Amino acid sequence: MDYFTKKEQIVIILLILIIVLISLFNFLKKNDSLIGKKIDEENKEKVDPEELITELEEQLEDDVENGEIIMVHISGEVYNPGLVELPRDSRVIDAVNLAGGLKKEADLDRINLAKKLEDEEKIYIPKVGEDINPVENFVDMQYDNSSGKININMCTKEELMSLPGIGEVLAGRILEYREQNKFKNIEDIKNVSGIGEKKFESIKELITTR
Repeated sequence: MDYFTKKEQIVIILLILIIVLISLFNFLKKNDSLIGKKIDEENKEKVDPEELITELEEQLEDDVENGEIIMVHISGEVYNPGLVELPRDSRVIDAVNLAGGLKKEADLDRINLAKKLEDEEKIYIPKVGEDINPVENFVDMQYDNSSGKININMCTKEELMSLPGIGEVLAGRILEYREQNKFKNIEDIKNVSGIGEKKFESIKELITTR
């Protein structure tokens, strides 16, 4: 049997080490590529508020061309109160973002950021502990300024209780119904348990849905 000389053994060992090192280098390089790709994918998933505003503005430009925009007035605890234009079916949070965002003092417990907006709405963001004038809602106006009627899609429980024959329990039912089904017209209020034709006749001239 032939044996390798000591010099040959050293050469073989060196060749094996070189092969191992090359394999290890290729393995690490491949892993680095996968890790980098994963990081890029994770970064893509992160939401940048400025990008959201840019996308909203781009959407607004498209909607302006198609006539699908609304204008609302936002005031209170936002950085840039005033008039803002938004795509139809936008929500309160979209108007807040266009108005520069909420201030630290904004009372988030008294506003519904998910509420859909309608054209010509007034949004008011209250401060924590602020005593709000009952004529003004936290997210929009309760009254139709042109008629003085109570908007049953926007009013508070107290405003509903000011209507003839509407007590605390019935006002609560109206609000519960409104959370699930927006009033498309004033006749829809008759879908609320406890409001029959007679009671509807006594309040129909005092309410509106716009």
